[in-house]
Amino acid sequence: MNTNTGKKLTSVLFIIYLAALLWILVFKLGTRFSYMGNRKVNLIPFGEPLILNGRIDYGEMILNAIIFIPLGIYVGVLFKRLTFGENVFLFFLVSLMFEGLQYVLKIGAFDITDIITNTVGGVIGLLILKAIEKIFGDSKALKFINIIALIGTVSMIVLLSLLKLDMLPVRYK
Repeated sequence: MNTNTGKKLTSVLFIIYLAALLWILVFKLGTRFSYMGNRKVNLIPFGEPLILNGRIDYGEMILNAIIFIPLGIYVGVLFKRLTFGENVFLFFLVSLMFEGLQYVLKIGAFDITDIITNTVGGVIGLLILKAIEKIFGDSKALKFINIIALIGTVSMIVLLSLLKLDMLPVRYK
């Protein structure tokens, strides 16, 4: 696979990832939750973490970072000309857009903590990409990333489809 074909595949996978991110974060997997319809803003970083059984639940913050790791990898591959600071700003803007859409569409809270953790996830993805490039070299790194991204994308589509069809022991409603 030449580099041009590899970048085209990366671009297609990136678009699928963005569509899935939009469906998960903005459209909440097509599910209506009890908190929807209320507009809430949290501008205090880590000021209102989710409390479960009297303890802080860091799970949501960790998941927010994890879901943005692919963004860092894709942006690093597709927009090589951007500096590290420009990448971080792009991760921030994408996260800000998703948080803003949740607020405007009354489907979630606008939370600065989410913006921070999402941005951190993008940075982690970028650092993972740099490590992969250092280990494999640029052209082999692209092939490796595309193989992993293709497996991840197919797995994500299958899992989300099974979840939506209530065919998993996990319920999100």
